[in-house]
Amino acid sequence: MRRSTNRILVSHAGTLPRPANEQDLSAAVKQVVRKQVEVGIDIVNDGELSKSNFTNYVRERLQGIEPADPTTAAQLPPRNINARDLREFPEFFASGGGGFGRNRPGIPPIAGRPSPMVVTGPLTYVGQATVETDIANLKAAVEGQDVDAFLPAIAPGTVEHWLHNQYYKTDEEYVFALADALHQEYQAITRAGLNLQIDDPDLPDGWQMFPEMSVADYRGYAELRVEAINHALRDVPEEQVRLHVCWGSGLGPHRNDIALMDIVDIILKLKASVYSFEAANPRHQHEWRVWQEVKLPAGKSLMPGVIGHATDIVEHPRLVADRLIQYAHLVGKENVVAGTDCGVGSRVWNGEIAWAKFSAMAEGARIASKELWGS
Repeated sequence: MRRSTNRILVSHAGTLPRPANEQDLSAAVKQVVRKQVEVGIDIVNDGELSKSNFTNYVRERLQGIEPADPTTAAQLPPRNINARDLREFPEFFASGGGGFGRNRPGIPPIAGRPSPMVVTGPLTYVGQATVETDIANLKAAVEGQDVDAFLPAIAPGTVEHWLHNQYYKTDEEYVFALADALHQEYQAITRAGLNLQIDDPDLPDGWQMFPEMSVADYRGYAELRVEAINHALRDVPEEQVRLHVCWGSGLGPHRNDIALMDIVDIILKLKASVYSFEAANPRHQHEWRVWQEVKLPAGKSLMPGVIGHATDIVEHPRLVADRLIQYAHLVGKENVVAGTDCGVGSRVWNGEIAWAKFSAMAEGARIASKELWGS
């Protein structure tokens, strides 16, 4: 994976605006890659154009699962990534607040909570042909372009948000079975020469889902899931892996989010070379201070969000530059990549806003690079 050796590189968390005439997937991926290059993104992806959303897509790639029947669904424990906030702000959520952002006309809305599925037998991965298509489309799109490329894939813990275990005897057995299944997807992406982004909102946002847990309890929950991811990455080169975490990205209060400091040591145990996280929104922007106390391991990079999905306001490039310079002074300029808080493409009002934000990010990275490298 490319590093910021002589300037700050620019990437993003995954989801991009879909082309208006998305008839041919291969052509659409080429179009979205060209657009990324035009606005100044150095590490590009396929915009997740083949996926229904960043997590639900694995429904079609796992065997051993089925929709919960109405009786079973009614008995499943509630899993709400706003559960702690819901206790404090019931009127806000009752009035329809806390969604996942606006959606461009013609694009299906993001579901706040996918309909429940249950594990009814041994989990196996059956998405080989689909992931190979994703790989082929992205490789064809970046051919001849001076860019690096990544494909996102979901983490076992985040699949748990909507996939309920009714087969495995223990939580650990279940999570590691998910890891073994998803290992095939991770391996296919990296063996094809692409970088792999592990999407794991669960690491921070699971805290809200289990309001009965203490921080100590939750750290145990998170440790197990990082162990499972590392198991899934057992033969995947660390230098080809980046991790994205977030606090669920819903447009709600986030007052009860877990602090980054409470779990940062666990996050850094995950075998990745780049760590992407929310840093631009008003709930987590202050957490740059974490890196005053926590030492980034040698050879690793941070990809803080310097533009956000929670507002349609296009960030000023100077603000983006200031944010990047702040992190560069803490962890070293070569160890910083400009990123987004979460997937911007499906959460801001439309593609015009998303691409304007990306342009601002690239311009901010150029300003920061000039000041940090002096040229």
